[in-house]
Amino acid sequence: MGIITVLWEKWVEFRRDFFKITVAAMISPLMYLIIFGLGIQTTSHGEPYLNFLIPGIVAMATMTGSFGAIAQSMSVQRLYERALDQIMVSPTPLWQFILGQIIGGSLRGLYAAGVILVLTAPIRTGLTFNALSFLIMFLNGTVFATIALVLSFLAKSYTDAPRFTSYIIMPMSFLCNTFFSTDQMPAGFRQVIALLPLSQASAMIRAISGGQRPGAFGFAVLAAYLAVFGGIAVGFIYRKKNL
Repeated sequence: MGIITVLWEKWVEFRRDFFKITVAAMISPLMYLIIFGLGIQTTSHGEPYLNFLIPGIVAMATMTGSFGAIAQSMSVQRLYERALDQIMVSPTPLWQFILGQIIGGSLRGLYAAGVILVLTAPIRTGLTFNALSFLIMFLNGTVFATIALVLSFLAKSYTDAPRFTSYIIMPMSFLCNTFFSTDQMPAGFRQVIALLPLSQASAMIRAISGGQRPGAFGFAVLAAYLAVFGGIAVGFIYRKKNL
């Protein structure tokens, strides 16, 4: 019931701010599509650049949507509304609260990706997005929702959330296999960037969209990030640190 309660809270928030959330999910990706996809007429790996760009933007949307849904709201709830104090004394198991937040954030990222797919549907690219694609989007969303949850526990004020976006989300957006292939990066740096979750999510979604099978390595990387940051989140909240 704890998970359902958290998801219901996220649903009420989504209904209340539906227009704002939808517009926010559209603006940046749409600008990237127009500027990079339509404004720069080029090819990548022997295919139209849009075929490379769209899967990357879809993966990026799951990252920004999931992270944004958790980081700001959880920071405010913890620091100013003291809402987590009520969770501590309630009969709701803390792991259910954490899991509900992660699932809710991931669903928000999945919605953002769906908006991009709707926007790009009229473009005849021949790209394929199937159930496995959406599973990867959801998994990528859980990773970044979990990262956002951990960072919200570390935040000292509500202004820290935008800083985390600048320090973490923005660099990943441009470096992690979204707008250009990591194959072009210098050796060493390329391998580090390839191990970031967005790089693997973009590569797997792009492989599926091109009719190929994604490798197991990408799933392993996302699962590792989810396990590490999920464990940190559980440790913070159960030991009541920074709360």
